[in-house]
Amino acid sequence: MYFAALLARTEDGWEASDTELDDVETLSDLADLAREASPDEDTVLVLIEQEDAWFGVVRVDGEDDPRIYVSDAAAAQRSAYGELLLTDELLGREPGADDGPDLDALDLDGTEDGESEENDEEEGGGDDAVPHSPVGDSQILDDLGIGEKELRILDAEDALSTIAEALGASEVLETVR
Repeated sequence: MYFAALLARTEDGWEASDTELDDVETLSDLADLAREASPDEDTVLVLIEQEDAWFGVVRVDGEDDPRIYVSDAAAAQRSAYGELLLTDELLGREPGADDGPDLDALDLDGTEDGESEENDEEEGGGDDAVPHSPVGDSQILDDLGIGEKELRILDAEDALSTIAEALGASEVLETVR
């Protein structure tokens, strides 16, 4: 089960709205959705969680590029919303590179060395290519009162509530939950 909400900082504090991500296909679409929530170009946080598996925070400050933090990249990769956040840049990959075999590295001289199993393991296909750990900007909420260490130790089960509480936005978040 997923939950996604927008928290927009305003002059009067934080305003929350639940959001439907079904029509969001790219990180750019998500950033545009966040910008629409704050006409004054204030900070907007997109909070996404998959129950007990992972959570993500996307921060949009005006027209700046979105900043992203995902608590467990491998768990997030198995979900449509997580894939949205796990950009090549975030995962430290060459943009546009796929996870398939490197054709330049293949031995095409007609001989088989019997190394395919070892090479497959070394290539780290599937979930192994994505770490079972946090990825992204772990300082994303530093100026809002949640340091890197605090963010990294949050449990996916109650992370969004803890973040909202630290921001002073727990009541507004609970109204959209």
